[in-house]
Amino acid sequence: MVSSIALFQAVGVSNPGAYIDWELTPADTFGTFESWGGRERVRNNSERFYYFYIDGWQSPPVVCLMERAVKHARPLARIAAPTELVAACIAGQGELITLDRSYAVDGPLKHWLRFHLIDSFDPGLVAPIPPEQPVEAHQSGLPRTGTVQSLGRITLPACASLLSEAQAAALVRSGGFHDRDLNPAGHFPAQLVDNGDGLTVTDLRTGLMWQRGGYDQVNTYRQVCRYTERMNAERHAGHDGWRLPTLAEALTLIDPGEKQASGACIHPCFSLQEPFIFTAQQRKPGGRWFVDFLEGRIYWASGSNPGGHARLCRCLRAQGTASPLSSTVPHT
Repeated sequence: MVSSIALFQAVGVSNPGAYIDWELTPADTFGTFESWGGRERVRNNSERFYYFYIDGWQSPPVVCLMERAVKHARPLARIAAPTELVAACIAGQGELITLDRSYAVDGPLKHWLRFHLIDSFDPGLVAPIPPEQPVEAHQSGLPRTGTVQSLGRITLPACASLLSEAQAAALVRSGGFHDRDLNPAGHFPAQLVDNGDGLTVTDLRTGLMWQRGGYDQVNTYRQVCRYTERMNAERHAGHDGWRLPTLAEALTLIDPGEKQASGACIHPCFSLQEPFIFTAQQRKPGGRWFVDFLEGRIYWASGSNPGGHARLCRCLRAQGTASPLSSTVPHT
């Protein structure tokens, strides 16, 4: 086996047994790392797997080095591969793509990666991605509840109705929410306050209490619902009524003006162990809507495959059934 020590050192991996799994693909990881099965089931939390894939959400698409384990999936670096090789790799896969636009690398691209990163390492091709750091409970950087007055409350759509892609896009624009593709100039001015429990913050504008952390394991919608049930049964932070946010509610947390050190578009009071979260919203005709804080955008994917984290919210007041936002969303 050709050594990949230089590559792993460049991205901060010190595991002497680390190696590139050239056969592992994004589609394989669903079965490999989850309990419902696949080509080979992994249950050991200490095991780490490394593979290359193409992130098709970025424009242009980019090759990334991924670290995958049972409880986390973390991109380690972006690789400056030739755009023509990347484009040909995507085109060659036709319709055989995953719902989250993650593509496997093909033979020619593997050959290029082996030559430039393994056989003869070129550090100029590797751009490490800083690891996400959990937020300490006492470092919210927010005022405490009761010390500020609300700037004025608004009512968000609280009904998790089916949303087509056109309706979701209209919701983003009509609500003035930020999305790097659909509304890059958008910004929702939340008014977050620290509840003093180290676990939650409240947005005075929406009347929502949010988890600062959440469910940090990549899982399916069903498993996220079980997590929600457990948080309510345990009265997380002393409360029940915890639920997944609607798409509009989750969008209020995207804040391009409060980027964390990693570039994530969310206030630093929130943990980045949950970089992309499920919402309660289903996509029409199929799939579920997610919010990605690393990229500052919405996207859809299957809820049946493990593909998201959870950050729960709860209402501090009764939500109205009518909303100026929901009334502007077109029906398709």
